[in-house]
Amino acid sequence: MSIARTWGTTAAERGRAYPCDALIADGDELFRGVDVAAPAAVVYRRLCHLRVAPYSYDWIDNGGRRSPAELINGVDQLTTGDRLMIFTLVSFRRDEHLTLQVTAPRARRSFGDIAVTYAIVPTSATACRLLAKLRVPHQRGPVGRLRTTLLAWGDLVMMRKQLLTLARLAERDWHAAT
Repeated sequence: MSIARTWGTTAAERGRAYPCDALIADGDELFRGVDVAAPAAVVYRRLCHLRVAPYSYDWIDNGGRRSPAELINGVDQLTTGDRLMIFTLVSFRRDEHLTLQVTAPRARRSFGDIAVTYAIVPTSATACRLLAKLRVPHQRGPVGRLRTTLLAWGDLVMMRKQLLTLARLAERDWHAAT
């Protein structure tokens, strides 16, 4: 497997079940993961901020507006069906995961059907792993394989920045509270 498909994850993390698996049963998988020196509850609260901004390269996918660095009260009060970036929230479990599916028409035309689970896996009382698994329908033929490869590399660039930013902010939030 290439780094574009497995960045920052272990074989055990790639082998576990994720809620997005039920949304696209037969598809290609992309994995991303980072360590976070903060408890799962702090990381979850920060992850919920995907409701208001993408936290990757704002000049590309946020119209040049900066993703908020400060916590926003109430953002973590989620409801199935909420919009997060180009996605709709399909399921969630507080302090454990958010599972999303692309629903924005323009994004579906550009990227196809995508389901993603952001999972928070505690490694201790004050640390966790922030993992993301994306599932996309398997694309046949050379054009389909090229599309999936380009998606994997493009997503790696954007989601790597996103996960690292969310981890840094969660760590800052945790240290400020202790």
